[in-house]
Amino acid sequence: MPARASDLPPRAMPEEVGMSSQRLALIGAAVNAEIAHGQLPGAVLAIARRGKLVYFESFGDRDKAAGAPMTGDAIFNIASMTKPMVAVGALQLYEQGKLLMDEPLAKYFPKFADMRVAVMDARKESIVETVPAARKITIQDLFRHTSGLIYGGRGTTAVHKLYPEGSSQAAAAMTGPEFIDHLSSRPLLYQPGTVWDYGFGLDVLGLVIEQLTEQSLGDYLQQNVWKPLGMTDTGFLIPPGSAARYARALPTDPLTGSPQSMTPLTQKTKFECGGGCAASTASDYLRFALMLMNKGKYGDARILGPKTVEYMLSNQLGPEVKNLIVNGDPTRADYGFGLGLAVRTTPGIVRLMGSVGDFSWPGASGTNWWADPHEELAVVWMAHSPGPIRWKYRQMINALVYQAIVD
Repeated sequence: MPARASDLPPRAMPEEVGMSSQRLALIGAAVNAEIAHGQLPGAVLAIARRGKLVYFESFGDRDKAAGAPMTGDAIFNIASMTKPMVAVGALQLYEQGKLLMDEPLAKYFPKFADMRVAVMDARKESIVETVPAARKITIQDLFRHTSGLIYGGRGTTAVHKLYPEGSSQAAAAMTGPEFIDHLSSRPLLYQPGTVWDYGFGLDVLGLVIEQLTEQSLGDYLQQNVWKPLGMTDTGFLIPPGSAARYARALPTDPLTGSPQSMTPLTQKTKFECGGGCAASTASDYLRFALMLMNKGKYGDARILGPKTVEYMLSNQLGPEVKNLIVNGDPTRADYGFGLGLAVRTTPGIVRLMGSVGDFSWPGASGTNWWADPHEELAVVWMAHSPGPIRWKYRQMINALVYQAIVD
């Protein structure tokens, strides 16, 4: 049976699951200091360990200008935290034999059949020529960002300038068919399968899901992922009755002074972009994280089989793939990548504490989450801090959570 919205893990004292109440209190002191210094509007943080909820706190303001305090049920743009959910939806179709990893994308969208790859001048300021792709873009390439369909906003080359800035910008400007036409008419930055670089793979995979299921991406995920997990506030559109719970970013970036805002997702985009257009809450996303950490099951809801989750959370980048994950998020530099999310392959080197096998993928809006199966730990951080300061909070919250583990 589906999980209910109220079905969060039972609360426990931190000491019952090997964490320190005194050390967890350092989180509030650090976050409130950031808010007091005008660096952050507010945030919600949820921490679960060994199947128990040990920390669920709200900080600061949901809407600073209106004087509205942050609440635990505040709704946030989760941006690229949409991607792992789309990956799960596609893996359900993979389990049913409807989708294969090595299938060419052109099976679903024939315009991708004869893609070409750009050859640029030494300064990468102009495209000298294009050459045929050595192989087709595959479904696996979409999952793992090796398609060559890159985000325009993540670089300055002549090829980047031909692509939309990112998922939400594409969805605001184009319908799904227009988006496919646009991407398929652009040269690729890399030969398919050779380089991990951040791009539109999960957006295109979302449109593959729509074609296979004859449903909108949102309807499919609602029926097969969100509703079974009790994720009642997750979707591609915030309904009018929930709009008052939407959290606002600071009007200016605290580091650069530039104006900033988040699209409140109360109006439909032209297509439901699987790369970054969903909204959610801390408690909803915690269910999703715990489902993956529990090998595809949360409560009585089985979303994926255990071996499918194991495959999803395994590094998919072989030695032949150049890993530019730093282009996606500098705090995930030196991670490997599974299907739709980053996976840690080494105990050191990376900029974050954790364990080999931990997995995550954050959002450009400032939101973040990770799960560490070795420590039986799942963490969701919801904050609207879309500028470069978000990378500070990813490292800061990571350290504050792990220092509170005492067993």
